[in-house]
Amino acid sequence: MARIVMADDGIRFDGRTPENAPIGGADTAFIGLAHALAARGHEVLVRNNCETPLNSRGVDWAPLVPALEAGDFSGDADLYIANRGHTLIPLLPRARRRIFWIHNPARYLLKLRYLWPLLKWRPEIVFSGHHHAASCPSWVPVGGRHVIPYGIDEVFRTASSSEIPPPPRVVFTSNPMRSLDWLLDLWVADIRPQVPDAELHIFSGVRTYGAVGEAKAGRMAPVLEKARSLGEAGVVLRDPVAKPELAAELASSRVLLYRGDVGETFCLAVGEAQAVGVPAVVQDIGCVAERVVDGITGAVASNDADFVRYGVALLRDDDLWRGQHDAALQRQRGWGWDEAAAAFEEMLP
Repeated sequence: MARIVMADDGIRFDGRTPENAPIGGADTAFIGLAHALAARGHEVLVRNNCETPLNSRGVDWAPLVPALEAGDFSGDADLYIANRGHTLIPLLPRARRRIFWIHNPARYLLKLRYLWPLLKWRPEIVFSGHHHAASCPSWVPVGGRHVIPYGIDEVFRTASSSEIPPPPRVVFTSNPMRSLDWLLDLWVADIRPQVPDAELHIFSGVRTYGAVGEAKAGRMAPVLEKARSLGEAGVVLRDPVAKPELAAELASSRVLLYRGDVGETFCLAVGEAQAVGVPAVVQDIGCVAERVVDGITGAVASNDADFVRYGVALLRDDDLWRGQHDAALQRQRGWGWDEAAAAFEEMLP
């Protein structure tokens, strides 16, 4: 059994959050890995901006700042995982192995304030995909590079599904600033006119992103208001929901339509939908083409016209939907957090 310490200085969350509230992808990943490492028999200590100390599924959670003040980081660990924040890299100087787990394109690391701790501590960087890894130039001073995709939570990988094609219900579950405005325009002009009884259900909003979402609420508001105004065009704006409820909503959806975003490095929105058996139509933007098996579990469209064509086909053609639904269940449920945790274990000294 190894002693593993994980640190995060982002928004407030803890191991119970996914069951009770909407939560973003990077935070979901952090929780999923911590739980999986504990389930594999390791001692896992998380220090982040959680509200109070607690134990969640074998993981010891405690607030970061009091832990620093109490000297919690003066001990040792077999593996230390600094999540996202570069100021966390120097913590726990006696760790035997040091990981810097990043979740955004790595170009931001090229600034001096980020390069200095990398140069001094030489942590090994974990990327979530090949597109993500390619965003980090080879000259960046690190101790190693690893590609470990996010796991998909069991609530999605074990969700029940029906062989009966659902009604023409499209789902969008990502950040509203990630091309939702573009999708709404395409929906009104090109998709809904071809499938007049189709609905577009949008699970998106500020709550998913905590304080970060509140800071960007002004930018999200016009897009969400536009969605709210399109009820007569079959657009249904829903509140973001916790993971168990989201899995149930996905199971009753016909297709996920999502363009992709250059700032995205994994896209749990597409990964979760595919694990539930929902075919997805995306474009080759950012990382999302890594989440879909083109022509098998959905489509990677090369332009807007193809995006519309593939989306309409999945809404209309029951046989096409059934084939891609079955393929998604067979091919997109095989990588969960236990598999991801096993990959992290390979970095133990």
